[in-house]
Amino acid sequence: MSGRRAAAALLCAVACVGCGHSARRPPSPVARADATHEYPSKPAPPETATSAAPTAVGAIRAFVTAYVNWNARTVSVDLRTLAAQSVGQARAAMTLAAAETADDYELRRGGIANSGAVEAVAPLPGERNQYVVVTRESTTATNTTAYQGLRPAWHVALAAVQRVPGGRWVLSDWQPES
Repeated sequence: MSGRRAAAALLCAVACVGCGHSARRPPSPVARADATHEYPSKPAPPETATSAAPTAVGAIRAFVTAYVNWNARTVSVDLRTLAAQSVGQARAAMTLAAAETADDYELRRGGIANSGAVEAVAPLPGERNQYVVVTRESTTATNTTAYQGLRPAWHVALAAVQRVPGGRWVLSDWQPES
């Protein structure tokens, strides 16, 4: 009987050592990908903006003024510039919009342009660093009658800002609502 106990104890010890050994070694990236269907990648480098404003409202006004004033020849470059000047979702949205307008034949063929002004920027009640932005904009075209007689329109958007090193502000979220 004591031989059986010794064998059982030895078997338990070997099993415990095996368990302890695998718990100390993290799974390989491929094993993790097999289990989670995601391959781990390196973290993205921190975003930096090419320019920032001394105040949150100043950052919003500068961004929105550039955002609403464009023409078919410059819109893609303007949007890439806004992407470089912002972070987070705002950067992603501007990057996507720049890509979408880069080869937009109808936009260029029609000679479409937009102009406008920021009419109001107000804090969103109960939300930190979030603002409601109101603009008044006009869209025109030099090579089509599609926008002829179109009156200026009011637009509302939600914007969020983020403080960056040095205490300055950049846009971090941009969500047009109308």
